Amino acid sequence: MSNAEGAALAQAVYDRPNGNDLSALVVMTLQGKESQSRRRVLYSYAKEKGAGERWTLMRFIQPDDIAGTGLLTQDHPGDASDQWLYLPALKKVRRISSSRKGGRFVGSDFFYEDLLDREVDMDHHYLQGKGSVGKVPCEILVSTPRDPDNSVYSKRVSCIYRKILIPLKVELFERGREKPSKMLSARRIKKIQGYWSILESTMYDLNSGHRTQLLTEKIKYDQGLPDRLFTQRDLTDDTNEKAYRP
Repeated sequence: MSNAEGAALAQAVYDRPNGNDLSALVVMTLQGKESQSRRRVLYSYAKEKGAGERWTLMRFIQPDDIAGTGLLTQDHPGDASDQWLYLPALKKVRRISSSRKGGRFVGSDFFYEDLLDREVDMDHHYLQGKGSVGKVPCEILVSTPRDPDNSVYSKRVSCIYRKILIPLKVELFERGREKPSKMLSARRIKKIQGYWSILESTMYDLNSGHRTQLLTEKIKYDQGLPDRLFTQRDLTDDTNEKAYRP
């Protein structure tokens, strides 16, 4: 199958309607292969600015040792993006350098790169064929970076359910490895306010057996989130965002 078909499907997934903005209450559970699970609660905010510009903010509220910690991401058109991490215990905002894309976000199985918006033309795409996730049919899309240096991954293999344009499973191959080292799985997909929403997703570390589950308990679209929520100033002060929590 042609690259054109793959690029068209990748673009359709990227353009899937997701509201002008959203706020969500999310429970993050970290589970080791044999260790006890650890539970964290956070609010997540996102705003679509158009033309490849997307801003997101994640704010932890539980447990106490991580409460107030925030991650602000400003994705700009093309490969440019800025990320800042606020650590309330140190009262410091720390910029996440591009060399830390493969660093684990607050000890989870999500790399900082996994939280970035990746535009379609940053990768080559081709359709590998058809597959399924459980009984759901999907199309297998292979994506490889045009510039190998701008990703910790050499390849992503996504099983996309074309009817709703959502990847049900994504295998992530780190550079220099022939087998996937991580896998992202999407479950409990529901239409809310007219938008298909993933209410449960899990990132698996296929080497260690560790996994991180994200469970969305509440979600609200199109509240008209102000730009000021996505600034370094509001990253250190959650006062303004409280009015927009779902």
